[in-house]
Amino acid sequence: MTATKARDLALIGVVVGAFTWLLVREFYGSLPPLQWYLSVSLGVLGIAEFMIARVLQTRIRGDAGLPSVEAIMAARALALAKASASAGAGFVGLWLGLLAFTVPKLDFLAAASGDTVTGVIGAVSSALLVAGALFLENACRTPRQHRDNGNNRS
Repeated sequence: MTATKARDLALIGVVVGAFTWLLVREFYGSLPPLQWYLSVSLGVLGIAEFMIARVLQTRIRGDAGLPSVEAIMAARALALAKASASAGAGFVGLWLGLLAFTVPKLDFLAAASGDTVTGVIGAVSSALLVAGALFLENACRTPRQHRDNGNNRS
C-alpha cells in the first residue's frame, strides 16, 4: 500500500469544491439552514485519529514498555487513515465550494454571513480530519520504513 499523496487529496478537494459551488449557485435559495455544529464531528474524529496515532506510534516503536501492535490492528488503522484522508479532503472541498459562493455575497444576502461562519468551521474541522488521518497513516510505519525513506533521499 502506498502513502496517500497530497496531489490526490487536492484533486478530490478541487473537484468536490467546484461541483459544490455549481450546486450552491443554482440551489442556494432552497437549501435548508446550515447549522455550524454539524461539521464539528469531523474535527473530533481528526483529534481522535491524532490520539490513536500517538499510541500506535509509541507501541510500534516499542517505547514506554507497551505491548507491540498486531499487524491486523495496524492494517485497520491504516485503512481508517486512508479513508479519512480522502473523505476529509472531499469535505474540505465541499465547505470551500460553499465559501466560494457565500463570501462574495456577504453584502447582498442576509443568510450568507451565517453560512460563511458555518463554512469556515466546516473547512477547519475537515482539514483537522485530513491532518489527523495523515498523521495516523505516518504513525503506522515501522521504524525501518522511516530509516529507509531517509536514506534513499538524494
